[in-house]
Amino acid sequence: MKIRLPYVAGTFYEGNAEALKQQIEKCFLHKLGPKKLPKISETASRQIVGLICPHAGYEYSGPVAANAYYELALDGKPDTVVILGPNHRGYGSPLATASDGYWRTPLGKVEVDTATADEIVAKSSTVDIDDLAHIEEHSIEVQLPFLQYLYGSAFKFVPICFQMQDSASAVEVGKALAEVLTGKNAVVIASSDMTHYEPQKTAATKDLAALKAVEALDEKRFYTVIEKQGVTACGYGPIAALIAAAKGLGVKDANVLCYKSSGDVTGDFSSVVGYAAVCFRK
Repeated sequence: MKIRLPYVAGTFYEGNAEALKQQIEKCFLHKLGPKKLPKISETASRQIVGLICPHAGYEYSGPVAANAYYELALDGKPDTVVILGPNHRGYGSPLATASDGYWRTPLGKVEVDTATADEIVAKSSTVDIDDLAHIEEHSIEVQLPFLQYLYGSAFKFVPICFQMQDSASAVEVGKALAEVLTGKNAVVIASSDMTHYEPQKTAATKDLAALKAVEALDEKRFYTVIEKQGVTACGYGPIAALIAAAKGLGVKDANVLCYKSSGDVTGDFSSVVGYAAVCFRK
């Protein structure tokens, strides 16, 4: 049995189960989070198609991410979670999934949804199967403990790592996701931080312009803002792919649940990283 071991446990998030559960609960209860613990709805009709969540260390971005996961809990339980993240390390295929095995975190292991991953590869002309792309990448990994806190091991997931983030590739992946996930109880998570290492005022101005394009479900406008304003969001490709997928899956609106920065945590606004939680609903 193939198991992908956690790469950033003990650094981006706590390295043992009990400490990690406590850390996640602090994110939910934090003043920048939803300020209450999530409850899984048993009766919700599953209207959430996608989320944007940040992927910095939980100390910095965890409370913002908790806003998205709180809404997901209220929406019930997905069977499959597709997590799109940027490739920070530069290893492996330009667009890479994994087709089998498990990913482990301190909260246990999550099974890769082989059938869905294989369907995505078949429908897309750009996504390959390549474990090397995931071996030291944190952007997808850091989403799993939040999902495990909510659902335990009662879900499967598909990781897709984006080293290639051009508009055509992102939209192509998004359309493939829409085709594959139609009729399935699934959610797509785009893992991305926003502007990196700029003063709070300029970072927020750039990020909020990009997020307005996200709320408009307009990936062309999103890329225009990214390029013209120099928005250094690391996962712009995953975000654009989510927009394209969401439109194909019948999303009617996207709403920014929370936008904050590392400065809101540390008090240092001279050089911040922006974090956004966004929810896409039918």
